[in-house]
Amino acid sequence: MTLRRGLISGARHRDHETVQRNAMRAATGLRALGLLPGDAVALLLRNDFVFFEASYAAQAAGVYAVPINWHLAPAEVEYILNDSEAKVLVVHADLLAQVRERIPDGVAVLVQQTPAEVIEAYGLDAAAATPADGATRWEDWLAGFDALETPYPQLAETMMYTSGTTGLPKGVRRAMQSAEDGAQLAAMRDIVYGIKPGIRALVAGPLYHSAPNSFGLRAARIADALVLMPRFEPKAFLDVIAQERITTTFMVPTMFVRLLKLPDEVRAAADISSLQYVMHAAAPCSSEIKRRMIEWFGPIVNEFYGGTEVGYWTLCNSDEWLAKPGTVGRAPKEVVLKALDENGNELPSGQPGVLYGKLQCYPEFTYNKRAEARREVEKDGLITIGDIGYFDADGYVFICDRAKDMVVSGGANIYPAEIEAELVHMAGVADGAVFGIPDAEFGEKLMAVVQPLPGAELSAVAVMDHLRRRIAGFKVPRVIEFRDALPRGDDGKILKRNLRAPYWEGHERNV
Repeated sequence: MTLRRGLISGARHRDHETVQRNAMRAATGLRALGLLPGDAVALLLRNDFVFFEASYAAQAAGVYAVPINWHLAPAEVEYILNDSEAKVLVVHADLLAQVRERIPDGVAVLVQQTPAEVIEAYGLDAAAATPADGATRWEDWLAGFDALETPYPQLAETMMYTSGTTGLPKGVRRAMQSAEDGAQLAAMRDIVYGIKPGIRALVAGPLYHSAPNSFGLRAARIADALVLMPRFEPKAFLDVIAQERITTTFMVPTMFVRLLKLPDEVRAAADISSLQYVMHAAAPCSSEIKRRMIEWFGPIVNEFYGGTEVGYWTLCNSDEWLAKPGTVGRAPKEVVLKALDENGNELPSGQPGVLYGKLQCYPEFTYNKRAEARREVEKDGLITIGDIGYFDADGYVFICDRAKDMVVSGGANIYPAEIEAELVHMAGVADGAVFGIPDAEFGEKLMAVVQPLPGAELSAVAVMDHLRRRIAGFKVPRVIEFRDALPRGDDGKILKRNLRAPYWEGHERNV
């Protein structure tokens, strides 16, 4: 069987040369629209070839590509368009219909037909997938320009917007880099994501998220093939691996969970023999789930810890994790990483503190139009993304919790992640979230919202007994609630703010 090269999505295929030619034509077009270095191009797109062409065009023209989560409400899309001061919006036809009235005046709109595989995956109306009469179609617009011969010498990283868990999303605007600095960062990405010539890579997560974005944009330049899934579906994921002989992919833990819920016979029949390297990140992964994935996929499951603002802070392969279950790995030589107390003092091994770090080749950043918010996350040249963790005696890092998720009850600091890790080990529990709710005596008390496995019968008393045998009594939630499903973002993370918010309505403090 002859395997296709270039970008692949369902039955469609576009070779590397065409992608590059289209990108450089688009770069000329962006300049013709009057964009100057440092300006922004917004991308409201599902996983599609045009995402890559527009992203590469922005970089060649010296402007920022701004991917927008297409699940956002029209008002939220409008906010990002205004905050980034985007001069151009590249958008799929069906999404344009939803946000048309919210696009600020003066923004040039370039429309791409929504591809058939995306229509099928999301059950869209095929009629809405075609650009309306009079719209400027991406392909027609490209045809009017020659390829840009000399790209802008400074490289602009994609400007990602944070999820907005504590307010309006913030644009992470990273400084432009020289070609030399950009090459160093690209080399680090190759190490992190297992990217090298000859691989066949798979993007199964949305490209508007930071990690799939950086993995996909880099792999599309190096890999023999980069296969796009319009959305993750576990059986289809395994089928694509077998059909396209995928060697390398990036995943998030919720994908692991969904794969492991497939019937045993489906997993046993799956041909994953081509897989050589799997990287996961973006959310905590339970020890049980990770161990089962390593047993199934083999010792090819890797993990990194980091964030949009800071890049990659630790790396961990399967052997290291099996030796130290729960670790997110060690910092490579290019990273300075410390656990600091509230006064900024470095803590010894074994003591949790707020993690601050810096990857030397990662570009400096600011939060777009929020200089004060940027200053708040820095100490002595190091940046925090709000996580609490500690180092063991061998330098391996363990994450305790998010600093903002910490619950203070009766003067005691309690980290919900520790409780959640024990909760998911209980028979009959699929997942759970622990957070603080108001308490007249202690300020806050712990509540757990538990998602049972289908058919499982659980009680609040049983959950409390399970936890009381494993953690200190003051850490056992006083309120237990059961729900068939927990609210999740597109990256699989539980939207804890959605669960917590109703309990804090009418209170002066909103945790």
